Amino acid sequence: MAIVKAESIRFRYDGDWVLKNLSFETREGEFLGIIGPNGSGKTTLLKIIDGMSMPQRGFTSINGINIRKIKRYDIAKIIAVVPQDSPMIFSFTVQEVVLMGRAPHLGRLRFEGKTDFEIVHKAMEMTDILPFAARSINELSGGERQRVLIARALAQQPQIILLDESTAFLDIKHQIAFFDLIKNLNKEKELTVIAVTHDINLASLFCDRVMLLNEGIIHCIGTPGEVITKTNIKEVYETDVLVDENPVTGQPRVTLLSSTSTKGNK
Repeated sequence: MAIVKAESIRFRYDGDWVLKNLSFETREGEFLGIIGPNGSGKTTLLKIIDGMSMPQRGFTSINGINIRKIKRYDIAKIIAVVPQDSPMIFSFTVQEVVLMGRAPHLGRLRFEGKTDFEIVHKAMEMTDILPFAARSINELSGGERQRVLIARALAQQPQIILLDESTAFLDIKHQIAFFDLIKNLNKEKELTVIAVTHDINLASLFCDRVMLLNEGIIHCIGTPGEVITKTNIKEVYETDVLVDENPVTGQPRVTLLSSTSTKGNK
């Protein structure tokens, strides 16, 4: 069953179209990666899936329902978003920020209960932020703040999680730990994941399918092996790379080539 469906999406801000007649489906429990150059429409597409932006033409649906017909409060029970960063005006503690993820489930005039705090504790434990639960969010490093945002999304207990370059500020250890965590939730709890990333190798390693966007259209979509090829990378990113097989996973692996290295191999 398609949990997310986009049909003939066209979107623009003021001038040219950012997304041009874009259609695709995401199956329940799928891990879909979205890659592409800067300005290809990746973040805009996430905003449309989440209902924060509405297309001028076409529509998106969640669980078969046009997102225009779903109340914002109810969307928040289904979809959680982890952005690159989320500036905090007030000096909330880490636990308070993660607890914000429970807001869609509380209803009016209801305070957090034992179950809510247990869910928050588990989310902080999974993202390795329990040691600084009482610290101010504004005292943390960029990578630590990002793990707090990830924990907040997990506390939301969504059906769908949208990741917008969510590991951009994380070191290699926490990048892998985060994607391992998301992949486990994806498999064990059938969490649907749609992840925008500039790291093609991470997309290859963790995603079931990959969508390659270019100038607002889907250049191709399919398994990592079908999408992450030397030809596709050359056509979209306009750069030469080496694409071979990861000796451990068997998935495609991209190696960057500098102009110096390519000249040296001639």
